[in-house]
Amino acid sequence: MLNEKTMVADALTGLNGELKMFGEMIPQTENAQLKTVLKQLRNSCELSQEELYQIAREKQYYVPAQKASQQEVSHVRSLFTSGTI
Repeated sequence: MLNEKTMVADALTGLNGELKMFGEMIPQTENAQLKTVLKQLRNSCELSQEELYQIAREKQYYVPAQKASQQEVSHVRSLFTSGTI
């Protein structure tokens, strides 16, 4: 029997998979009308994902990772600006 926490986690996983799919499809299509529709679907999916994420946080089904320190942020930023990545 599935509980609510499992169902929320499964739904988030599905939405994240859809977002990844849209991220791959949008830049590959040359049809402007199709690209517009895919972007609209992606935006709707992002809104659903954010709403479900907020519900998961409120119910403590999801606890985000600890925030990066300023030193960690600076290090990653330097990797991008130096051309290392």
